[in-house]
Amino acid sequence: MKMVFVHGSGGTGIVWKHQTEFFRDADAVNLPGHLSAGEACTSVEEYAEWLHDYVQSRGYVRPVLAGHSLGGGIVLQYALDYPDDVGGLMLVGTGAKLRVAPHVLEAIRKGIEDPESWLSEFIGAQLLAVEDVVFHVMAREAGLDKSLREQILADVGQVGARVQLNDFLCCDRFNVMDRLLEIKAPTLVLAGSLDVLTPPKYGAYLAEHIEGAKMVVIEGGTHHFFAEKPEQTNRAISHFIKSL
Repeated sequence: MKMVFVHGSGGTGIVWKHQTEFFRDADAVNLPGHLSAGEACTSVEEYAEWLHDYVQSRGYVRPVLAGHSLGGGIVLQYALDYPDDVGGLMLVGTGAKLRVAPHVLEAIRKGIEDPESWLSEFIGAQLLAVEDVVFHVMAREAGLDKSLREQILADVGQVGARVQLNDFLCCDRFNVMDRLLEIKAPTLVLAGSLDVLTPPKYGAYLAEHIEGAKMVVIEGGTHHFFAEKPEQTNRAISHFIKSL
């Protein structure tokens, strides 16, 4: 069964390196405008439409869609808009509602005007605490091996603050809390026990409101727990895929 992995705000498919190396036939997409052709979409709905076109163009039949953070919102929207075209969902460090604090949006806006400063602060992660600036979390997550962390940060730097802001605004407008009961696809919810951006309670809400959904908490994992703790994450994914 084909698996398609969708990254989060301002990122690229490289975040799924440990998953695509383990699940050799999996596809980790780069959303449009994220070191890939086209402009970034301006809503989760548009991203879901793009993803559907992508899946159809490659002949994937009812794939299992995995999405992290913004990517989780995209695959949720996909399941609502194209229910007959989904074989399963894996909702990874995400929620049914993804509001972003105003000061985080303002920090990224400043990065558009001063990209060198933004990039330096992003890579060095020297500004504020994890709870205060969302996009600094990746650089602070000590569980990421150095090589992968550097690849992720390099890609985010190339994608840039403007696209990252666009993606966070997409998140900020996203809310399908009242539609989760419509989702009938088999669903696995994965959460990191130490994730302060999309904490486990977000995942618990998804699991409670999507019929038949199962939830696995990765102990000691932060927002990018699937990259920090790939063995535990891949084991949970394998069990889910076998159940299908």
